[in-house]
Amino acid sequence: MNNLKPLKQELEDRWLLFQFSSEELFEKFDKWEWNFYCGFDPTADSLHLWNFIWFMVAVHLMRRWNKYTALTGWATWMIWDPWGKDAERTFLSIEDLDKNEKKISAQIKNISENLENFSWTKFNFDFVNNKDFYEWMWYLDFLREVWKYITVNNMIAKDTVKKRIEDENKSISYTEFSYMLLQWYDFVKLFKDKNVTLQIWGQDQWWNLVTWTEIIRKKYDAKTNVLTWPLITDSTWRKFWKSEWNAIWLDKSKTSPYFIYQYFMNTSDDDISRYLKMLTLIEVDEIDEIVKNHFEAPEKREGQKILAFKVVEILHWATEADLAEKISDFMFWNEDKMEILKNLNASEIETFQNAIWGFKYWENWELENLFEVLVKSLLENSNSNARKSIQWNAISINWEKIKCENNNFDYDFEKNFIQNVDWNLFILIQKWKKNFRIITK
Repeated sequence: MNNLKPLKQELEDRWLLFQFSSEELFEKFDKWEWNFYCGFDPTADSLHLWNFIWFMVAVHLMRRWNKYTALTGWATWMIWDPWGKDAERTFLSIEDLDKNEKKISAQIKNISENLENFSWTKFNFDFVNNKDFYEWMWYLDFLREVWKYITVNNMIAKDTVKKRIEDENKSISYTEFSYMLLQWYDFVKLFKDKNVTLQIWGQDQWWNLVTWTEIIRKKYDAKTNVLTWPLITDSTWRKFWKSEWNAIWLDKSKTSPYFIYQYFMNTSDDDISRYLKMLTLIEVDEIDEIVKNHFEAPEKREGQKILAFKVVEILHWATEADLAEKISDFMFWNEDKMEILKNLNASEIETFQNAIWGFKYWENWELENLFEVLVKSLLENSNSNARKSIQWNAISINWEKIKCENNNFDYDFEKNFIQNVDWNLFILIQKWKKNFRIITK
């Protein structure tokens, strides 16, 4: 703790500071034991990489012995946020919101425990659900508690609301219009009940954040603070928390640790320094040295390897990071692939199998022909293409080429391969150099 930088410098050095309401907040939160919060939306049953950014900002505050309140926006998302949308969205059910809250809270707790191991700090945090703020509140009380302190003029001046009011082809319901009132009251309630004096969020919420502090000033004649971090894109201006296909989830049943590892292995050289500073607790000076060494031989991708390993280690523990690294080495680097597989236990083999699109072979299947197995494994999309690949010597099984002599394709997969394999192990099917499938029984 004694070696920590001042909070403002830490956040600036790590690209995690965009705007803040006053210098005073840094003086307070460097002196420990102050309360802050950041909410999460139970719109899905998992956080994604964008949420990991705000969590790392929270970590730097918690490392200085401040208390983090993770607020579930249960009530807020009963009516949805109009921000960035052209039309009203479908409501989530109470059951879905409850389920999502439980899963996300467990994720936050798990990642916090991981990071405590790296920072040698016991984090102080708790969970609050804004469902509790409103469940027994009368509508008239809400009007007196909240509406009194904010004008309609202020609300319709917000860009996202203004566009939907002015465009004759769009509209905004009174329900969605009221969303921001619930958001504002979150901060008011936390200030009153838990002495929370700081809210953190992304730069796109700055207008909302400063409005909330103004309500607290009017209602309680008290000063509170806010800070934001920048919206993050990669060097090509793509949102960094999304892959080419979809969001990168923190739940490993939705996005595997290997997929996250590989996502960061594909990081541009220009983004390595920034991502290491934002997403890990490696000291900034050490990161600068890592990046310097990386650029001496960028083709080895050492910077990406450290980044990928550290992020997966924080999210899913070291064992998952080790396994993701092994899968990556297996796929793209190591030549002795059979030796790697032979040293894995059954659980690790299954993880490899899932990561590279393998499958289990069941005794009652009728996949007796090798061509059918190649199609089942998605290495080929038809028997005729499988036949061509064998003719071109593109297919290997357990590192032995499948050869076609005199156009004889009489390969009985069940007899020649399945029955002759020690099923404590596996069958490795390979097409050309980089396409693999693992079959287990």
